[in-house]
Amino acid sequence: MVLLHVKRGDESQFLLQAPGSTELEELTVQVARVYNGRLKVQRLCSEMEELAEHGIFLPPNMQGLTDDQIEELKLKDEWGEKCVPSGGAVFKKDDIGRRNGQETGFQHVAQAGLELLTSAPNEKMKQVLKKTIEEAKAIISKKQVEAGVCVTMEMVKDALDQLRGAVMIVYPMGLPPYDPIRMEFENKEDLSGTQAGLNVIKEAEAQLWWAAKELRRTKKLSDYVGKNEKTKIIAKIQQRGQGAPAREPIISSEEQKQLMLYYHRRQEELKRLEENDDDAYLNSPWADNTALKRHFHGVKDIKWRPR
Repeated sequence: MVLLHVKRGDESQFLLQAPGSTELEELTVQVARVYNGRLKVQRLCSEMEELAEHGIFLPPNMQGLTDDQIEELKLKDEWGEKCVPSGGAVFKKDDIGRRNGQETGFQHVAQAGLELLTSAPNEKMKQVLKKTIEEAKAIISKKQVEAGVCVTMEMVKDALDQLRGAVMIVYPMGLPPYDPIRMEFENKEDLSGTQAGLNVIKEAEAQLWWAAKELRRTKKLSDYVGKNEKTKIIAKIQQRGQGAPAREPIISSEEQKQLMLYYHRRQEELKRLEENDDDAYLNSPWADNTALKRHFHGVKDIKWRPR
């Protein structure tokens, strides 16, 4: 199996294995799916951290409004009354005003003496979400590269299933249809105009590059790397039309540090030698001008001290 170290630009992403006989059309799609799947897990983890702290998403027409504006417009969070977290709710203000864990926006309900039905999950349910988030992050972490663990689409799906299960445990009634977490699970997310959208690479437009060469989809992996199944390459994924990615440096940053350290030590050593006395060489055997004479007389290496 050929080992691919997949990068986007200079940033490591994941390891992936494939036989040398694999069609590059199939391999490029596989790499793009794993890459985009990891991005989806990352987006979900980010949103679920907010869910654990501040509860479900507010309706789009209520986000960012003050209490007075909500009351004046007579807006109501109908889904907020349905989507109650297991074990009850606690309130924690969302300064951004995206989620209903904030007291503002529901203060008028409290003043009316009505029971507040929705908000962030309690501490126990919050830990369920956070623990699952950490486990999902570990599955798709870039540290898997250092550990030599290959990431597959099955692992990505497993991370997504764990996140989905945690949300169902905490919110058995489900989430509002406009909540980005639910939209991610249903593959209805709209990333247009966002930075997250720019990071996604469409499968049909994905390209793989290795050694400054585009791995064309019409060929096989072995056409580029040979038939040695123990080959390891650094493959860079790129969006079509973005041009060739930057070449990998000849030496790694760690090797460069070691090389600079060696030259620094060498310079210090030469500096010390220059500071030595100019006639220090006279103590060396090669500087003895009577060495040849004593050699012919057979008196070389004579020691006068008793042994």
